[in-house]
Amino acid sequence: MSVNKEIKRITTHVLQAMKAKGERIAMLTAYDFSMARILDEAGIDILLVGDSASNVMAGHETTLPITLDQMIYHASSVIRGVKRALVVVDLPFGSYQGNSKKALESTIQIMKESGAHAIKLEGGSEVKESITRILSAGVPVMGHLGLTPQSIYKFGTYTVRAKQEEEAKKLIEDAMLLQELGCFAIVLEKIPAALTKQVSEMLTIPTIGIGAGMHADGQVLVTHDMLGITKDFQPRFLRTYLDLFEGIKGATANYITDVKSRDFPNETEQY
Repeated sequence: MSVNKEIKRITTHVLQAMKAKGERIAMLTAYDFSMARILDEAGIDILLVGDSASNVMAGHETTLPITLDQMIYHASSVIRGVKRALVVVDLPFGSYQGNSKKALESTIQIMKESGAHAIKLEGGSEVKESITRILSAGVPVMGHLGLTPQSIYKFGTYTVRAKQEEEAKKLIEDAMLLQELGCFAIVLEKIPAALTKQVSEMLTIPTIGIGAGMHADGQVLVTHDMLGITKDFQPRFLRTYLDLFEGIKGATANYITDVKSRDFPNETEQY
């Protein structure tokens, strides 16, 4: 029997047990109550309140503009829709970089005001102090290595990371460090599949891949991409399970036609 089915609520300990048993972890993003409720009832293991809300909910080009208060708003909405999944919230850009005291304050604000279960932040050795402080306050931390979207202007592109030996070596060192510090899991974004395999086998904590191949202990996608709501984003790693863009557009067109033709509402649809 899968670990997943045995328990009523996913915790960091459950995720550890899933890795030990070789059971894959399924993670998706959520930003609102209605979607979170659907994903939770479907049996998702982890819901990430991602700073990708900046892109898919607010229409920004990058994840950088979203604020701490906006992340808390989204996280609070998600928490109200969830009974089973572990809810992890991204620390947004500017809420932790270069200042471990600020990182802890931002984390405490998220946890107190949203009721979330854990936080995620990007980076390796450069955020060591922040991770240590946050963990000392009893808050679970998920790491994030490889392509770190908050550093997009440093990278200059969303291309695959850690293809060169030097960068791959640093990623391995950072992954080991994050585990040593006490992170409960690490997201690996857009790195070669062979490197994901190497890191996943070295670590005792779960790895969650996005564009990182089949060897990670779990996978994450942005829900709006997976459901085909976003239209212009088709990277190689994305599998689209529905075409909701066309589905919703078609339903809306039918509604408009029915209203204009006085077909809606009909006699049975009134009081």
